[in-house]
Parts: sequence; structure tokens; C-alpha cells
Amino acid sequence: MRNLALVGLAGVLCVGSWSAWQAWRQRAVWAELQVFAPLQGAQRFALGANLLQWTGSSLQLRDGQQPERVLWATDGGFLAAGRGVAAVEEHRGALFVDEQRQVLCRQQTLDGIEQRQQRVLLRGRLGCADGSSSTYVLVFEDDGERGVRLAVALEDDSLNRIYLSWQREADEHFHGFGEQFSAFDLAGRRLPILVQEQGVGRGLQPITLAANLTARAGGDWWTSYAPVPHYLSSKGRSFFSESTAYQVFDLRDEHRVQLEVHAGQLAARIYTAADAPGQIAQHTAVVGRMPPLPAWTQQGAIVGLQGGTQRVREILRQLDEAQVPLAGVWLQDWVGQRTTSFGKQLWWNWSLDEQHYPDWAALNGELKARGIRSLAYVNPFLADVADKPGAARNLYAEAREHGYLVRDQAGQPLALLNTSFSAGLVDLSNPAARLWLKQVLREEMLAKGFSGWMADFGEALPFEAQLASGESAALVHNRFPEDWARFNRELLEEAGGEGELFFFIRSAFSRSPGLTTSLWAGDQLVTWDAQDGLHSALLGMLSGGLSGFSLNHSDTGGYTTISNPLKDYHRDQELLLRWMEFSAFTSLLRSHEGNRPEANQQVYSSPQNLAQFARCAKIFAALAPYRQQLMAQAARSGMPLLRPLWLQYPGDPAGQQALPRSFMLGDQLLVAPVLEPGVSELEVLLPAGAWVHLWSGKRFQAQAGETVRVAVPIGQPAVFYPEGSPLAPSLAALREIK
Repeated sequence: MRNLALVGLAGVLCVGSWSAWQAWRQRAVWAELQVFAPLQGAQRFALGANLLQWTGSSLQLRDGQQPERVLWATDGGFLAAGRGVAAVEEHRGALFVDEQRQVLCRQQTLDGIEQRQQRVLLRGRLGCADGSSSTYVLVFEDDGERGVRLAVALEDDSLNRIYLSWQREADEHFHGFGEQFSAFDLAGRRLPILVQEQGVGRGLQPITLAANLTARAGGDWWTSYAPVPHYLSSKGRSFFSESTAYQVFDLRDEHRVQLEVHAGQLAARIYTAADAPGQIAQHTAVVGRMPPLPAWTQQGAIVGLQGGTQRVREILRQLDEAQVPLAGVWLQDWVGQRTTSFGKQLWWNWSLDEQHYPDWAALNGELKARGIRSLAYVNPFLADVADKPGAARNLYAEAREHGYLVRDQAGQPLALLNTSFSAGLVDLSNPAARLWLKQVLREEMLAKGFSGWMADFGEALPFEAQLASGESAALVHNRFPEDWARFNRELLEEAGGEGELFFFIRSAFSRSPGLTTSLWAGDQLVTWDAQDGLHSALLGMLSGGLSGFSLNHSDTGGYTTISNPLKDYHRDQELLLRWMEFSAFTSLLRSHEGNRPEANQQVYSSPQNLAQFARCAKIFAALAPYRQQLMAQAARSGMPLLRPLWLQYPGDPAGQQALPRSFMLGDQLLVAPVLEPGVSELEVLLPAGAWVHLWSGKRFQAQAGETVRVAVPIGQPAVFYPEGSPLAPSLAALREIK
């Protein structure tokens, strides 16, 4: 035990060293402001319904209807710039940034302010440590119902770093930033915004140490497939950087926020709505909104199976006997299965493996006749299948021959290591490559009768890659998941599949909500914790919903399964059963066997598992009418289905938990999933008011800040609805589901 503790401590030091060293070294860059006499008096400018005030030493953007409400403000110097060089190393989708600051320009002057219609321009100079200087322009522009636009431009093209600072309050909390898996309130942290693999363990020991020692794959508290440079604050403020460059929000200072952007220009938005739902509506009006999922996805579970035709038929028989309502069968190994150092993986060659799935047409026909859809798997990589027995096409060879792959600096196809094999990445900036890959997927996937697919990956474009478009990969990297989502959306729409087909992604960036149809929370470890387990999936879905990811879900039971001499991480029965309960109250109930199926408990492993899966699928199906209402609302306003209590009850203590343990499904269901093993009762913090416990029908009169205790046997997570809810009759029927 002592040796294991020492290993865990070493892991903490090893994992934390890179991140902590970089955070310490990259301290905030505060500007020093000099204002000349003509501008030392106060000035006011109307920006639509808002007011921009210059006090003589600071800027204040205020709500024109409620002038006491400050939307965004500065105090002293607010703009600095610099020159820097970032060495960014990609390793199996993880990115390591070593930033070298060469010159800093933080002597700021403000030389003029003028208004041109609905734009206010501020001009000045930035003096640099090497004696040089550059002019800058900061522009505020009214954008009507979408808030106020902010833009920064520098005259000196050699300056490739911007440091924009603004005021915050010491007790202000910051939420959102896309999917953040280990923290919900980001105050006090330095948060890089860089799409990448989230990691294995992300601080949980000893697995993070083992993952780092073997593959540098442990990740960190902030690593995310779907970060977004956008936040909502507890003080009613909201900010969105529209840059696609690598950037960092520094929230460590109690009085100032700093945004560091690795580019020489910046476009951003300050959202002005009176509350968080209004600001989410403004943000999603900019980045797009997710459409309702096809109705068939809501009628039962989507079960993940592998192993070929015979095995799939056998497990379907077990599911039928257990009376599990099925909406779909997700067959990720439709292209064939291979064994790697990580476990069971796929041949990344997007063509049906008819040896693995013989008599596919008959199997798919049987499913279709029963109202069950089949789903597939794709990603933007292609692996050479020269050694794969019976491969009808080698898509990697075709793409290489036509120049459709991302290239390295020598002009050769870039080989990206995954686990124990390498693959080429399709260059989505090449129009011919996009047309070719769409045609492949139309012929090889859609024509085979699939109704949906996982559109995996999208986070691994290296900064040194050479693209057909000539764009800098450093600026395209964060945008690549958007391009991948746009590609899949075009494939769906060109096939006439709106309302019938859908795809789900894990990697995303700012504008992904307007491009994808569903999001899943990536590859959680088969554990309970908030670093990389069940609790982290809840946190990621709640934070992501604030940035526009209104329809998200997780792999039921988690995905990443590890067999390691230090410790095994295998899915046990209790975790699987509790994760089923959680998923029943999300937008999709989808199971996954994991990367080592034989090491995990599965939905079909025992009669108890099958019975619980059937019950959860029935509960999920019974909630379909309510979710349809919520999805329609999300398409109109961007409001997520899964909501932190803070969003629904901003002034109540129940919404102030630093690490949420419960959520609202819409505005009528409060769900507190079981997040630890061995739990038979839960204490739940309810918002003040009268609530009804779903399973017992017991009424609770909750007082602000007080908890209630309820039993949570397997199959009954803590679920409540407001007394008098219009859903009450239909919810009462859930108690009868066996």
C-alpha cells in the first residue's frame, strides 16, 4: 500500500509538473496606461441599447435600460501585445505547448476616441520592451440582439500576441468554456483553449502516471475535446472570443481577467441580455443551434455491439427476451475489428467488412422490419489496409494517390500515431478530398442502410501540418472539428436525411452547435470520479450546454478500460447500472462495450443487467414527449436539455455548488445521479419550494440551503419534480415501470 501511495505521489508530481511550470512561467501581462490631457475627461457613447463610457481612466460598457448594470469594464491598462514563438508538439492527439515570449509591449497610450454611427473606435500606441512601438485600434460595435462586438487590430504585423484585460469581482464565478470535465467554476484558474484528447485519468492516480509514462496520454484537469472561448459569469456577464487561435483565459487574479490570444488580431462579443438564458440565446444566435434529434432516437436505447453477424444476433435475442425497447443498434466494427495495444479497435477503412458481417443485407432488413435502426462509425483518418485480409478497397492508398491527405513539411502524407498503428488524416481544406470522401461514405455507408453514425476524432491536426488551402495549421487546429462536423452535416443534408439521419461527435469548437446534430462527452474512464469518470461526464455535459451544446450524452458505462500492473480499471456491475440510470435522463441512452469488452460488465452480462437496461430504456422512452418539447426549445433559443441548477435557480443555494452533483432536465425534472459506489441514500440540495419525489410520490417542502434525504436503490436515482408540474400525471406512470 505504501509503495502504491508513493507511485501515486510521483504521478501527481509528474503530471502536474508540465502544466504547473507552464502556468507559473506564463504570468499575466498587465498593461500600463497613459492618457493624455485631451482624453482625461468623461465621455459617453450610445451603442444601440447600450452605453459605452470613458471615465478618463477606464472603459465601462453599461446596459442602457439599467445603467447601474456593468456588462464589461476596464481599470487602467487594458491592452498589451507581443511577439512569441510556441513550440506545439502533438502526441496521439494530446498537445504540449511551450510558449517563449520574445518581446512584450505593455506601455499603452490612448490617443483618441471617436464614434462612427454604431461603432466607437479607440486608437493608441503600444510601447515595447525593445524600444519599438505599434499603433492599435479597439472597436466596439452594436450588433442589435446579438450584443456588442469588440475587435482589436495591431499595425505591426510582426506582433503575434494580444493580451486583453478587463475587470472582474473577487466573488465572481465563471462557467461554460465548452466542455470542462473536472471543474464547473473556473475562477482562480488559468484555462488554455485548445482542442485535444482529454486524456486517460486526467489527474486520477495511478492511472494518469501510467498513461503518461507509456504514452504521454494522461491529460490534465483542463484538457478537453470541446473547449470554447466563451463564459457566463455569476454576475450576469458573458464574453465570447471568436478567434480560432490558441488562447488562454487567465482567471487567477481576483480583480482582472486576461485573455491571451496567439494572433495579431481579435474579434470577440460581449453579450448583453439581462440573464443567462438570454445570453445563451445571444451566443447560439451567433454560433448556431442544434436541431431536434430524429424521433426514432427517442423511442428506446441505442445499444453498442461488436463481433460480427452471429454475435450481434445472439445478443439481440437476449435483449428481446428481456424486453429492452431498442431504437438502434450501433455497430462500430462494421469495417472490421483489429486488436492493438489499447484493446479492440477498428480498421479505419470506411467500407463494410463482409467477412465480419456476412449476410449484412438480411441482418439490416430484420432490424428495419422491427423499427430498429443501424448505426455505424467513421472518423477523418484512413489507415493502410494492405495487410487486412479480404479488403475490397484500400481507401488510404486511394487518398494518397490523389493527394487527399494532410502533408508534413517535406510534402509527404503525415503519419499520425494512434495507439500501435499510424494513419493519414484527410485534408478537409481540399475541396476534391471532401467530394471524394463524401462519395465514399454515400456508397460504402449510407447505401448499406445505416441511419446514423459516430463521427469520431477531429482533435489531432498537428500545428506543423501543411494544408492544401495554404492556411496555417496553427489557426485551423481548433477549427478542424468544426470542419469535420460541417462535412458530416453536408453528407447528411445532401442525402436528404434531415429528420431521419443523425451523427454524433466528440471533438468540437465554437461553431460546432450550428453544424452537428449531437455531441457525446468523449472517452471517460470506467470509474466514478470527477477527474475522468461518471461525475466528469456530468460536469462536461453541464458546462458544454452553456456554450451551445444543447444535445449531449455519454457512453453509458464509460469507455476507457485499462489492464495495468499498478491497477486494473475495469467496469463493474454497480457502475454500469448507475450509469444507465444517469443516461436515461439525457438526450440519448447509448451503450458502449468499451475498448476491452471482455474486461467490462455489459448490458447483456447478467439477468440483472438486462432487467435494469430494459427498465432504463423504458423510462427513457416514456420521457420522449417531454424531451421533444425541450429539443424544440433548444432549436429556438439554444437552451440545453441538461441544465445546471445555477442556470434555472441562479439565486438559490442549490445552484451554488462549486462541483454540481445534480442537474435539471429542462425545467421540470431535478436529477441527482448516484456518483459513488455503495450508496443507498442521498442527501440532495433542492431549491426552495415544494417538490415531489418521483419514485415514492412523497412531498418535500424545501427550505433554502437545506438538504433532503431519499433512498436510492438500484434503478431509482434521486429525481424530483415541482409540485403542480404539468408533467405530474405522466411522471407518476414511471413508478409503474418494471
